[in-house]
Amino acid sequence: MTDELKTIIEALLFVSETPLPLDKIKKILETPDAKQIKQAIDTLSEEYESRKGAFTLREVAGGFQFRTRPEYAGWIKKLMQPGTQRLSKPALETLAVVAYKQPVIRTDIEFIRGVDCGGILRMLLEKKLIRVLGRKEIPGRPMVYATTRQFLELFDLKDLKDLPSPTEIEALGNIHALDQEFDFPEEAIGEDPARDGQEKEPEPAQDDDSPTHLPESDPPFEEQNPDPDPEKSVPSEDQDSDPVDNVDPD
Repeated sequence: MTDELKTIIEALLFVSETPLPLDKIKKILETPDAKQIKQAIDTLSEEYESRKGAFTLREVAGGFQFRTRPEYAGWIKKLMQPGTQRLSKPALETLAVVAYKQPVIRTDIEFIRGVDCGGILRMLLEKKLIRVLGRKEIPGRPMVYATTRQFLELFDLKDLKDLPSPTEIEALGNIHALDQEFDFPEEAIGEDPARDGQEKEPEPAQDDDSPTHLPESDPPFEEQNPDPDPEKSVPSEDQDSDPVDNVDPD
């Protein structure tokens, strides 16, 4: 490993707006092998850690990215305050259900939350925090939801294995703890479109390697819990109940 290689990688990481995966760095550099690149990244990470400066090099969302240290969050919030707002408690709860139960269909989410989640799901789709994997091959062919790479980046997670356990969440107190930790750009989060009277639904993003249809394997959640009737409308405390499942993922 040369100092030049380390400096080039540092420059790439600095200008990249998203975490850079190892294979993408290798494709850009062409010559060094993956082992040399990883060694350079590890050295950079150690150097930034030893400096005790404002930045640290983190592995997040399947790639590597410079992040500001948590102790400077208060100052950064003051700078970003005019254009930020927080995810609402209902949005956080819905996002948490998708994160921990994925792949999951809408009726499962609504059974857990006890309210209609159509408007919030549309908002989370539009803001690219969740995505549509396909449709489950059961009556009605409901959409199947999962989180996105942007979700991992936003919550500073290397992958889904880094999600806190139920015990850790309980130690935090409740879902409000998340609301206290994260601020989101206004243009990236916005308001629930159902509350604004907007009829147009966002087109759900779908990964190229995601299946269009999901095989019927385990019985759906509502069959395992026969009490809730998915055909009945669930009382809404969040927004209108325009069915998200009417949107075609294709």
